[in-house]
Amino acid sequence: MFYMKGASSVSDLCSVEILRSVNGVLAVVCSILVYEIITHLRPALDDRKATFYSVVLALYPLHWFFTFLYYTDVASLTAVLAMYLACLRKNYWFSGLVGALAVTIRQTNIIWMLFVAGSGIINITSDKQRDKVDTDNSGASIRKHGQRAPENRIISGSNLRQRKIGGTDDTTVHLKSIGSASSRSCMPGLVDEIVAICLAILHTKKKLLVSFAPFIILLAAFVAFVRWNGSVVLGAKEAHVVSPHFAQILYFGLFSALLMAPLYFSFGQAVTFFCSFWKKKPHSFFQALLALIAGFISVHFFSIAHPYLLADNRHYPFYLWRKVINAHWSIKYLLVPLYVYSWLSIGTRLGKFQRKIWVLGYFLATAAVLVPAPLIEFRYYTIPFFLLILHSHNNDLLSWLLMGSLYLALNVFTMIMFLYRPFHWDHDPGTQRFIW
Repeated sequence: MFYMKGASSVSDLCSVEILRSVNGVLAVVCSILVYEIITHLRPALDDRKATFYSVVLALYPLHWFFTFLYYTDVASLTAVLAMYLACLRKNYWFSGLVGALAVTIRQTNIIWMLFVAGSGIINITSDKQRDKVDTDNSGASIRKHGQRAPENRIISGSNLRQRKIGGTDDTTVHLKSIGSASSRSCMPGLVDEIVAICLAILHTKKKLLVSFAPFIILLAAFVAFVRWNGSVVLGAKEAHVVSPHFAQILYFGLFSALLMAPLYFSFGQAVTFFCSFWKKKPHSFFQALLALIAGFISVHFFSIAHPYLLADNRHYPFYLWRKVINAHWSIKYLLVPLYVYSWLSIGTRLGKFQRKIWVLGYFLATAAVLVPAPLIEFRYYTIPFFLLILHSHNNDLLSWLLMGSLYLALNVFTMIMFLYRPFHWDHDPGTQRFIW
């Protein structure tokens, strides 16, 4: 009798309503995490604006829709953002523990665990480099003037330093904006950044090993799991075979740019981008040419039509594939310049506020998550999209309003289709509903 009562209570706890409400709670937690990350990365931002930005991101269509269904997307995003926030606050052990939860929820989150650990290492080594520069500059000033710097300068430097600690080294915009033109022109390139960070790692290896021990343990455990399981994924392994789907990264670039259309597809942004592009010729032309060649190769040789994509008409990608990409043999090639523009715009935008090595790490992490996935599934884009928009530093309130309106329109349309346009399959007696 006691066993039957216990089973009944467990069954009640696992009811459809309770399970779906879990995602509702996690969505609230996720919004709080987004707010905390925004205020950490941009300490000068007004609280009301940070709150408004968090609300807009809560309406992001993929995140909003799957809040009402029992999918792992909301839990996965929440865990990754919590891991990232803990790392930004230099709570590396807690970040590693949350990372273990994130990987348990979705195995591909091991990539984001590595990205977060890499971001933490960049921050630590950057702090060390900045401390050395500050010390050298102070010593040079004392030797030059024979006295200490004026008190007001010390206070100013202290305040600047405080704000630097509040926001991470690679994401504080004001430090870049106050630099002189000469310092900006002498900004080290990607290779210089990599060399400098590698040298800093050698000098702080003991500290890094202690700080990131949980990440190292988690990575070792994950490798052991893959070896034992024979695959990264659990469940239907044959449907999720690792494939060289390089076109997927192109789809993500255009998809993300469209969902941030006021930022990337406005007339002013296009003019700014092409003016910057023209100023940097011939380097920019060579870069664009390589990107176009890579894009054409990707869509021609590495564009995969998964059986689920061709057969399941409940999802947006089914219709986009049939009505857009495959409407004519030339369409997939005509879209390549849009893919390239989207990624070059994203890279240019991130490069204004982040270190080059951070931008490279973000691109590689996104590619590592998306390229092996043979199925075009917009849910996979959620985490890289959030990291992208959180680091894009968009201060234009109008563009946020327009993005919020776009998200609302997509949410209303999708929910109407889901609730009021059910349909049936001949081979399946159940009712089918349209979802993302």
